[in-house]
Parts: sequence; structure tokens; C-alpha cells
Amino acid sequence: MRAMIQQNKLIEIFEDKNLIHKIQNRLPSLFQLAEEESSRAGKIGMQVGSLRENIIIALLIYKFGSKNIDTNIPITRKEIDVKLYGQLISIKTITGKLLTGIKMIWTVDPISALELCIIINQNVICF
Repeated sequence: MRAMIQQNKLIEIFEDKNLIHKIQNRLPSLFQLAEEESSRAGKIGMQVGSLRENIIIALLIYKFGSKNIDTNIPITRKEIDVKLYGQLISIKTITGKLLTGIKMIWTVDPISALELCIIINQNVICF
């Protein structure tokens, strides 16, 4: 039940018409700036993901307030970027005009595979 309540918090972003308008107007230019900042010799660097993640976290803080967002997540923590009301959230973005990206994680270590299954099934909000 708690996870369901937390998911509803994220859904609020897509139900807030004023925020939707701001996202539609500002997010593309912010993402473009992130691409420009992380480009070298015409190629977009991997750090673009971290910059975009920070932009999305700023959006979450704007919507839900800094007291409800925990960004103190160790960099070594896999698949967790931020906590919203205590719910662990993983943020992924895709570079390019078409939705052609697929997130794939490969491991042959059974313990790591089990940990990943637990993370995906219990801690990552999908909608």
C-alpha cells in the first residue's frame, strides 16, 4: 500500500497542468544545455545523464519540496538516484530524437543478479 501511495505522488507531476506547461517549455532547453555542456568534439559524453538527472531532481524538489526529497544517495548505490517521500527512484534518460534506447544490465554473478531483481521489483517506480 505504501508503494502505491508513493507512486501517486509521482503521478501528480503529470496531473498538474501548470507544471506540465513549465516542463514542456523548459525541459527541452535544459536538456539541450546539458548536452552542450557534456559535448566534446561533437560527441555527447556520458556525464549528460548525470546532468539530466540533476535537472529532473530539481523538478522533483520544485514540485514536492526539499524536505520530501533525499538526494544523499551514495554514488555506489546502483539503480537508485533519489528518494521521494522515502521511496527509492531510479532516473533514466535517453539521448536522441527516437525512443530507441533500452536499459540492459548484464551480470553472470548470481548474487548480483538476485540483488538487481530485488531492486527492480521493489524499489524502482515504473509507470
